[in-house]
Amino acid sequence: MADSRETFVVNAFVTGWPVKHSRSPLIHGHWLKQLGIAGSYRAEPVAEDAFAAFIQSLKDGSSSYRGGNVTIPHKERACALADRPDELAEELGAANTLWMEEGRLHATNTDGHGFTANLDHQHAGWDKADRAVVFGAGGASRAVVQSLRDRGLSEIYVVNRTVSRAQELADRFGAKVTAHPTEALAEVMTGAGLFVNTTSLGMDGSEAPRIDFTRLATGAVVTDIVYVPLKTPLLLQAEQQGFATVDGLGMLLHQATPGFEKWFGRRPTVDDALRNLVIADMDKH
Repeated sequence: MADSRETFVVNAFVTGWPVKHSRSPLIHGHWLKQLGIAGSYRAEPVAEDAFAAFIQSLKDGSSSYRGGNVTIPHKERACALADRPDELAEELGAANTLWMEEGRLHATNTDGHGFTANLDHQHAGWDKADRAVVFGAGGASRAVVQSLRDRGLSEIYVVNRTVSRAQELADRFGAKVTAHPTEALAEVMTGAGLFVNTTSLGMDGSEAPRIDFTRLATGAVVTDIVYVPLKTPLLLQAEQQGFATVDGLGMLLHQATPGFEKWFGRRPTVDDALRNLVIADMDKH
């Protein structure tokens, strides 16, 4: 006898402007297939002047989506328009993950989770470091600084060409975070156990400055949130100077897991198959 039960299909999205280059559909599509879930995950290009209407369609149920991801330039508005942003999103002032629950639009930011989960996966024990240097104070650095503070590091030095931008992070995230000019980089690196590049230096083959990583503590880890190329100029420098490195691709992969679980009810795994799938896609472009 045929099974008459109806299969419930869940739909999720990634929205931005533009969004066609997002690898999120590839990542979530892999997990949907791997886990045998009836669902979809699609890229939804939404211009800035249409974003509020897009969010309203989620809230009133006229959209077919249960939730989704938000990328540039909508993260701040996504947080402001959500009914229930959590503490992470509120402190950051930005959300990248939305889901409907009990008639309310909830929001969080999983970038910090992706950052620390990637370090945990590739270099367990990295958080034994007392001090971290965060190079750059742009939008991408917010979640990194927040996650390092929440992980329990005692001192986080934010180094940026424009010190006022670094000071904004210190003001936002508390006494553990201090702001420093680029000229102080060598000084604050001395004895630090973690170095994080949050700038775009070295992205897509662009030039990056020479940095003396030997000032770091013995056994320190150097990581870069840039993942194109996979081994950035700064990571190559650190390797040549004898330091362990963690590339930024895992941050992209791990930040996706909480949202997938919210929408589709299963916690996916970041494994070599997924990593290799995304690397193969990177090699095509």
